[in-house]
Amino acid sequence: MKTAGIVIIILGLIMTLYTGFTYVTKEKVVELGDLKITKDDEHTVNWQPYVGIGVMVIGGVVLLVGRKKSQTT
Repeated sequence: MKTAGIVIIILGLIMTLYTGFTYVTKEKVVELGDLKITKDDEHTVNWQPYVGIGVMVIGGVVLLVGRKKSQTT
């Protein structure tokens, strides 16, 4: 449980620092026999920095719950 909490916190930190990413897909425009024309389309995925902060808070809760369970056992 502690490992999962730490991983979630690190993921939240990365999401806070990098608020999005871009990826490219190829779209077929024309295909006439052997002639093929494609177009590269860029797609952007963005999120607000507070989403990363929320993920870090969830990771902290998971970390604390994991510690409490290990202390009572």
